Amino acid sequence: MKAAVRLRSGLTWPSTLRSRIFLILLIGLALAYGLSFSVLYIERYMSAKAVMLGTLENDVATSIAVLDRLPPGERGDLLDRLSRGNYRFVLGPGLPGVPDTSSKGAEISGKIEEAIGHRFPIRIERIPGDVNRLQAHLTLSDGSPLTIDVTPKGVMPIAAWLPYVFVVQMVLLILCTWFAVRQAIQPLGELAAAADALDPNKDGPAMSEAGPSEVAHAARAFNAMRERIAHYLEERVQILAAISHDLQTPITRMRLRADMAEDSPDKDKLVHDLGEIQRLVQDGIAYARSAHGNGEKSARIDLASFIDSIAYDYQDTGKAVTVVGLVQGAAFTKPHALRRILSNFIDNALKFAGAAEISVERSAENDIVISVMDRGPGIPDDMLEAAMQPFFRLEQSRNRETGGTGLGLAIAQQLTAKIGGSLRLYNRAGGGLAAEVTIR
Repeated sequence: MKAAVRLRSGLTWPSTLRSRIFLILLIGLALAYGLSFSVLYIERYMSAKAVMLGTLENDVATSIAVLDRLPPGERGDLLDRLSRGNYRFVLGPGLPGVPDTSSKGAEISGKIEEAIGHRFPIRIERIPGDVNRLQAHLTLSDGSPLTIDVTPKGVMPIAAWLPYVFVVQMVLLILCTWFAVRQAIQPLGELAAAADALDPNKDGPAMSEAGPSEVAHAARAFNAMRERIAHYLEERVQILAAISHDLQTPITRMRLRADMAEDSPDKDKLVHDLGEIQRLVQDGIAYARSAHGNGEKSARIDLASFIDSIAYDYQDTGKAVTVVGLVQGAAFTKPHALRRILSNFIDNALKFAGAAEISVERSAENDIVISVMDRGPGIPDDMLEAAMQPFFRLEQSRNRETGGTGLGLAIAQQLTAKIGGSLRLYNRAGGGLAAEVTIR
């Protein structure tokens, strides 16, 4: 499964809903935060500019008038007092510069000329260097040159702690976005996990109905659906059990009447057909009991004795059933259910291959794995899962001798669920089928 979806621009778009919502919220909030910061920056710039130009317009005019009226020898004493943070007065021609044609220089020049009533022609020059620096040159009434050294300031100074506040705000933004996404996505994950674990045949815990009203409503709907499915399956099995049970009495009467009839080829065929029907009914009852039979209690069994007893029962009737490898250890399970599971596996192996092998191993998780193997034709890989469904038969002739009723593996699967294990079918290398039951 791809981890991301490639967009037309070449960028990748995350495939998970969690990542997409997180990115959308984070980018949207970051853009909104950046827009607010930009508006604040522009507002501070405009405020600083208005303060600077206002200072030039009001204070510079007064300062030039004062310096123009003072004798040349007394002007130097007032220069420091008349200077401000963004400009200062210099007696003399100042530093050499280049003509400034920028809009900022024209604006400053216009403000100064407007403030002094156009009495002194002003020439604005830009001083080369790393610092943005302008000098306004003018000549006083007595012919003395005066220079106004201006250092324009774009914005008010930023506090040293402001970047740290910005970092904290971004961290809070990411955490809040993550928490919001988690609150929104977590119920979907729980619903998906509950759907994956859905097994109407097991009495598992219901999905929690806590949380927001929408989540609680979805959980209640899922639990109700789970109960309906379990109810429908139970009804199906009950119908099968009832029909199979009710058929036994008329089948028995028909068998007695057939036995009392005179010997003939038709009698033999009738008895054979009744036997087929009776075995089909017995399989139906066995399937119904495997689905709802919880009466057997678990017990500890010795694996070696248990497996040998099953193999000996078949060997006594001339069946080729062998135990492969050394069997050791014990298991805590339902003995009758496990015997029925293995018997179904062995019967299938004998029917299609003529021989069966039983092996017992321990997995890496210390689970007990019992396998029944054969060298028969096997099952196509695309039908392995379907083979464990009720009434599924690979052989479609409807002949019980070759195709059976299609309930053997379904019964084994039901019983495996009852003992808390798992069942797996797979084709062996070199041909044949292996039916594997794992006891945890």
